[in-house]
Amino acid sequence: MLHANDIAAIVLSLQLAAISTVILLIIGTPMAWWLAHSRSRCKPIFEALVALPLVLPPTVLGFYLLLAFAPNSPFGQLWLSATGQSLAFSFSALVMGSVLYSLPFVVQPLQASFEQLPKNLLEAASTLGADFRDRFFSIVLPLSRRSFITAASLGFAHTVGEFGIVLMIGGNIPGKTQVLSIALFDRVESLQFQQAHILAAGLVVFSLLLLSLVYRMNKPSSLSVVGPQ
Repeated sequence: MLHANDIAAIVLSLQLAAISTVILLIIGTPMAWWLAHSRSRCKPIFEALVALPLVLPPTVLGFYLLLAFAPNSPFGQLWLSATGQSLAFSFSALVMGSVLYSLPFVVQPLQASFEQLPKNLLEAASTLGADFRDRFFSIVLPLSRRSFITAASLGFAHTVGEFGIVLMIGGNIPGKTQVLSIALFDRVESLQFQQAHILAAGLVVFSLLLLSLVYRMNKPSSLSVVGPQ
């Protein structure tokens, strides 16, 4: 049976993943569009910055975020004066850290999809008077819907399973910053292996089901006619 703290950790993890995924889609979509179409010489630098969390140990990013979120840092002082609360070891800090760490899992699938969009179709729509908003919702979004679902799924799943960064900037505060991965670590550390098995198995099943869904949706359809999905 799950303890109350375990259930609270699951709920907190789902809340964190849901909020982070929405923010990732909002900021990741224009970022991916720019990376897909920009000819700037600085593009490789921005691509490297986006992909950095893929190769960087989470504790490294978490360490620098912890310094940035500290009450004596400029950003930490600004947050403290605006909200009256310290940013470090708060749920808001977890959201910021999760967005940064999961950014490549959202931006890269969208960038790849935007790069494959048929330019002649977009140019024809532009010639007919469609503005960028019309082209995005009438052409880009339908042709890239599978990539949006994939990006959202990967961003959500990666946030649920994140450990290093949330431990560095959130600590282990039940009901406040103790997410599922931290609760699992807590159970192992206190030798409660039965509880650890339940939490770990739940994460495995959840990840497997979500990835199976993503691969199923990305399977080429015989009815597909043109463009990326």
